[in-house]
Amino acid sequence: MAKIQMKTPLVEMDGDEMTRILWKWIKDILILPYVDLKTEYYDLGLVHRNETDDKVTVESAEATKKYGVAVKCATITPNAARMPEYNLKEMWKSPNGTIRAILDGTVFRTPILVKGITPYIPTWTKPITIARHAYGDVYKNTEMQVKKGSKAELVVTDENGNETRQEIFNFKDTDGIIQGLHNKDNSIAGFARACLNYGLDLKQDVWFASKDTISKKYDHRFKDIFQEIYDNEYKEKYEALGIEYFYTLIDDAVARVIRSNGGYIWACKNYDGDVMSDMVSTAYGSLAMMTSVLVSPDGIYEFEAAHGTVQRHYYKHLKGETTSTNSVATIFAWSGALRKRGELDNTPDLCEFADKLEKATIQTIEEGVMTGDLYMISTLENKKKVDSEEFLKEIGKRLEAL
Repeated sequence: MAKIQMKTPLVEMDGDEMTRILWKWIKDILILPYVDLKTEYYDLGLVHRNETDDKVTVESAEATKKYGVAVKCATITPNAARMPEYNLKEMWKSPNGTIRAILDGTVFRTPILVKGITPYIPTWTKPITIARHAYGDVYKNTEMQVKKGSKAELVVTDENGNETRQEIFNFKDTDGIIQGLHNKDNSIAGFARACLNYGLDLKQDVWFASKDTISKKYDHRFKDIFQEIYDNEYKEKYEALGIEYFYTLIDDAVARVIRSNGGYIWACKNYDGDVMSDMVSTAYGSLAMMTSVLVSPDGIYEFEAAHGTVQRHYYKHLKGETTSTNSVATIFAWSGALRKRGELDNTPDLCEFADKLEKATIQTIEEGVMTGDLYMISTLENKKKVDSEEFLKEIGKRLEAL
């Protein structure tokens, strides 16, 4: 059989631990037999990031701007425990944070629904898409430890050299910590438009939530920009479709979400989106059953799995033990990237392949063949738990039939 040809390469960002193992298997078993895969490869594994002083991460993001579509494996964001394990020069920042800051996009995360897996919140009959602002806040923070007797101030110097000062805190009787956050009006506006456009595409309501009652300048700025853009550019379109945009406080949003049926886009600031996407995906069944795509304002796409590197399974794998690791989100990262590449290059057979890969994956689970995490929560009567590689081979059989 002639392989499907690609016109333009994808940017391929390899990763760490168990997801790195799955990455190679997915390519070997499910993609390379059918697609003449063209990628510009970047190794974002922690070892190589350390060797390149993390320059490889920046290079991969710049390549994504050039080619328009990237697919990324899960990567380690090192903590103190990782320093001696990987003999790190420094505690490198989150690769996702670096890439998102360069692309300045919005991350949309949507659960993958399959028969036999009922959400932990039974009223959630439709998927909830989390739209996460992927710039700034705590992910581009500046922070310091402060000694007793110090005074911390916020200082802003305008273009003429004039300073505005505001006291943060006087640490006269104790050591402490301070943190500086920032965001940009144009990034917030891009976030708002991305979410509101996505609402039009899916014909779904858009919710936005922050804490403007406490953060009267920072969070309130998000609220104002969203409302202004909605009123000026989207209100009539939304009303014509019978959908709505509304703002509420983040704590009220959490309560509303739990009581809802799903079927809407929940826009969150960077940190809120990070936390809530994990909560939502787990409540739908598994963190490994969540698609994730970063969309920049100028139409750049980066697809990834929403979960981490599955460290515990990797250590078992290193001992020669078999694992039953769920690869669905990583498969859907590949299918999403291949489909988008096909759409942009006008190669419909590549789009069709991506559709069949997803169909084969869902079919495998719905026919009762699944990894351990899904086996524990599936309500199917005839189900079978398989290991990581066997799961991919089972998908491969169904893909070949399709």
